[in-house]
Amino acid sequence: MKYAYYPGCSLEAGSAAYDVAVRAVMEKVGLQLDELDDWNCCGATEYFTQDELVATSVIARNLALVDSDHDQLVAPCAACYLNLKKVDKLMCEHADMNTKINQALGAGGLKYKAGRVQVRHLLDVLYHDVGEAALKAKVVQPLTGLRVAPYYGCQVVRPLNGFDNPEYPMKMDEMFMWLGAEVVDYPVKSHCCGGHMTQLSEDMAIEFNAPETVLIRAASSAAATIPRTPTGSNWRIMKP
Repeated sequence: MKYAYYPGCSLEAGSAAYDVAVRAVMEKVGLQLDELDDWNCCGATEYFTQDELVATSVIARNLALVDSDHDQLVAPCAACYLNLKKVDKLMCEHADMNTKINQALGAGGLKYKAGRVQVRHLLDVLYHDVGEAALKAKVVQPLTGLRVAPYYGCQVVRPLNGFDNPEYPMKMDEMFMWLGAEVVDYPVKSHCCGGHMTQLSEDMAIEFNAPETVLIRAASSAAATIPRTPTGSNWRIMKP
């Protein structure tokens, strides 16, 4: 099976190791990733509040770049996944914005039929398209003895995921159990990392989401590691 692939800016910079891992794992399980040619930033910023049409058109350009040989687009970054999926939904549900966005795309010789591309997150693909048996068959070094507290954040599971429980997701938990790890109970697994709130007020962001809580709860559960769904925002959890 093949998918169009949107790495996004983070996977070419601070989360480059994630990109390397994604490509290696997908190749190992026999899935083909075809990176979009000339993709641009997904616009994971506050610019939506300044000019919605420009912001959504920039994102829609990436959807328009998916060629006719592909109907699914994998976006491993949580913020990229959310933005791409959000704009596709916007174009499907609002004819006026669909028209305006396509007019903007037309200036660059592009167009996009709303709903043509299914935007998917890596967790969804690995869980549903690969599955337990195939993943277990590829394990070389089981994670036996490792205690993990999976952290999803809010962008993958809310509001548009459709493949996991938005309040208490379990797909990553289950996959780590397939690989032999012990998954600990972790109530803040879908807690917001604060993300763009820091652009308004870092103090408020810390008070609002308390990223330290994510680490404290993991420590109280005796977890050895916190695997997460990388994005340009949840680096805050790992910041010393």
